[in-house]
Amino acid sequence: MATRSALINVMVRAAEKAARGLVRDFGEVEHLQVSRKGPADFVSAADMKAEKLLREELQKARPDFGFLMEETGASKGSDPTARWIVDPLDGTTNFLHGIPHWAISIAAEKNGEIVAGVVYEPVHDQMFWAEKGQGAFLNHQRLRVSERRNLADAVIATGIPFKGRGDHAGFLVEAEALMKEVAGIRRFGAASLDLAYVAAGRYDGYWERGLAPWDAAAGQLLVTEAGGFVGEIGGGRNPVFGGTILAANAHFHLPIAKILRGATERKVRSAPAGAAGAADAGQG
Repeated sequence: MATRSALINVMVRAAEKAARGLVRDFGEVEHLQVSRKGPADFVSAADMKAEKLLREELQKARPDFGFLMEETGASKGSDPTARWIVDPLDGTTNFLHGIPHWAISIAAEKNGEIVAGVVYEPVHDQMFWAEKGQGAFLNHQRLRVSERRNLADAVIATGIPFKGRGDHAGFLVEAEALMKEVAGIRRFGAASLDLAYVAAGRYDGYWERGLAPWDAAAGQLLVTEAGGFVGEIGGGRNPVFGGTILAANAHFHLPIAKILRGATERKVRSAPAGAAGAADAGQG
């Protein structure tokens, strides 16, 4: 049985405590679907309430840590080398529609490096966690990325740009290029869980553009500690803060990167003058 460190225990307890309120609120979403006001304001309040609770719990345990949080942004602690990176509700749209696929994501950063991560999916009580150099786990079971070697057998996850966000045309070019090579592409709507599923061998790979640090910080550590490879789509090595991510097992990482880069190059070559720059600028 895996032994959790004191740091992981702090993160697990905070996630479980915040989850209790979110699960209660999730049970109310179905009733709100038919109300005149709609559930959007309710879910926003649930998100903020969970973030406040997480901040309180984590600060109580490690008062010197700073924070980078989705709703309230960055704040410094007395130790400038340490901070929490938190998404209190990843998969908000799923939550809003009563779809039971959402998570709490917490990462611990020390000296610019992610050293511990927790992704908790409360509806099915799946606690994914990892600590640098100690492996990745689901509850108490050790995780390993998939061992598939044939890209034609691979299932790859992604995130699709939505209204007003991202490069829609660019995504379609990339998806079309990959669809020709793999068994299937999935879009489940929670980046932290996509990465956790790669770590668990459920997905063989995952790519997405336009991510924020709290989307990827904990999940990317899960993948690397489960034996996978994580980087930026263009080859950079800073997927947490680089805005793009590609995670896969050792057999698929380079082939998928090559397919995605080839798709991007074809799009740039075929675009009218100035269009490529405009698309990049719109990604934010």
